[in-house]
Amino acid sequence: MVKHIILWTLKDGYSEEREREIKLEIKAGLEGLKGQIPGLIDIKVNIEGLASSNVDLMLDSTFEDEEALKTYANHPAHVAVADGKVRPHTATRSCMDYEV
Repeated sequence: MVKHIILWTLKDGYSEEREREIKLEIKAGLEGLKGQIPGLIDIKVNIEGLASSNVDLMLDSTFEDEEALKTYANHPAHVAVADGKVRPHTATRSCMDYEV
């Protein structure tokens, strides 16, 4: 199996209310991919970091193998969420993929 972990910070300038809405939209969009993409075992987005956190959101996803991760990256459903809900609102992205 392969884990795919992403950490994002949101762009500056949003009100607290708008930040919350954006986080919920990203969470719903990404978690909604479960069952749509072959090889995607599990996908969760954490939007409730502690005050000590220096990022706003975390994606924790699990794939059958590295090929399934590549399929996910280019799958139209994922691309639609990434382009429509994630990228317009995020300033930074860090990624770590590893085998488990």
